[in-house]
Amino acid sequence: MWTCETCGRSFQKTNQSHSCGKPEPSIEAYIAAQPEEIRGLLSTMHQTISAVLPDAEQRMSWGMPTYWKGSNLVHFAAHANHVGLHIGSDVLARFQDRLRSFKTSKGAVQFPYNKPIPFDLIAEIARWSYEQRPVELSSADRRN
Repeated sequence: MWTCETCGRSFQKTNQSHSCGKPEPSIEAYIAAQPEEIRGLLSTMHQTISAVLPDAEQRMSWGMPTYWKGSNLVHFAAHANHVGLHIGSDVLARFQDRLRSFKTSKGAVQFPYNKPIPFDLIAEIARWSYEQRPVELSSADRRN
């Protein structure tokens, strides 16, 4: 673990490239800073993902709520007209048939605020992502 002397943030890699600045807020602070009309939806998104990934680390990364276990598993972010679920192209390909009614990009799906959000599907995506992603072992784990 390496800690930047300028901003005090800690990273796995020594001299990790990053932009120093104020630390990113917690997921709860991120949600609280969003418009009131979408806070409930974002809280439900957070609770849904947290419930299926109880041992994933919750952090802010790239300005988005992130769930991490050896690698990034899933991110979500509030936008003007939708919540984006950033899952990676491999996960998106696996669930493409069930995501056809939503706009997708290379590794993300958009859930419009004016339509029902499929939280059961989001939970399944998060769980599958966790089960399929390789977990990096710490140096202590590799020695054992």
